[in-house]
Amino acid sequence: MTNPIADPIVEVPDTDAMSPLVHMDSTPEGAVTVWINRPEKKNAFDQATIAALAQAFETLHGAEGVRIVFLRGAGGTFCAGADLEWMAAAAEWDEDDNRDDALELARMLKALHDIPALTVALVEGAAFGGGAGLVAACDHALATADAKFAFSEVKLGLTPATISPYVIAALGPRTSKLLFATGRVFDADAAWSYGLVDEVFDDVEGLVAAQEALIEEVIVCAPGAIGDAKALVNDFAFEKIDRGLIDDSARRIARRRISDEGQEGVRAFLAKRKPSWIAEG
Repeated sequence: MTNPIADPIVEVPDTDAMSPLVHMDSTPEGAVTVWINRPEKKNAFDQATIAALAQAFETLHGAEGVRIVFLRGAGGTFCAGADLEWMAAAAEWDEDDNRDDALELARMLKALHDIPALTVALVEGAAFGGGAGLVAACDHALATADAKFAFSEVKLGLTPATISPYVIAALGPRTSKLLFATGRVFDADAAWSYGLVDEVFDDVEGLVAAQEALIEEVIVCAPGAIGDAKALVNDFAFEKIDRGLIDDSARRIARRRISDEGQEGVRAFLAKRKPSWIAEG
């Protein structure tokens, strides 16, 4: 394994060993793009696609030097939700089988949520149902102006149960109730106003330019510190600011100060040089 302090070259999974349903690209600076690769099905979920995404996300938990992970759909569509053949099969299963199947989706979403690196959804075309859930499970989301979103499960007599924790966290209870109960289709500007999307761009070129700008921002940041910074938000959000939380926050910064990254970063700053995790060139 590489050492991101001494050698900032990122180490990611061998894409040849991964399912063709998911493709991963990486840069030496630690930017990874995970592609959902079912363009002929508008990147809709089925059991195999969920399993392939879970494998990719879980592997990224332990990939050294990764700073940012982008999630994108091949062929100009982010993710159209559930595959029709998968839905037809599930309609014939009993409750236990459906619960086991739903747990696989829930675990995949949790694996995405728990990636230590900053996660960013890049949305083109449709992001419906579980696809919109993927957007909510990411830390940040960018979309083209023509992107469309929906939590349309109620129109099928279903509910967006497995994605709901991430959607409610992103949109809040009131907006989530409205969108869950109506199943309405909404555009990127509405998604921005609801809090599902953070920025909207006129076209794919703008989306890619924003992706490149984000990479430039994070390549100067220590990979481990990014993960710990994310953990602060996940662990402290909405918690009461009491003695226990204050003590925990002090322990966390103390650990960071004596970490390899913390020591190297402060010494580099005082010496007016670049820290070792920034590649030369």
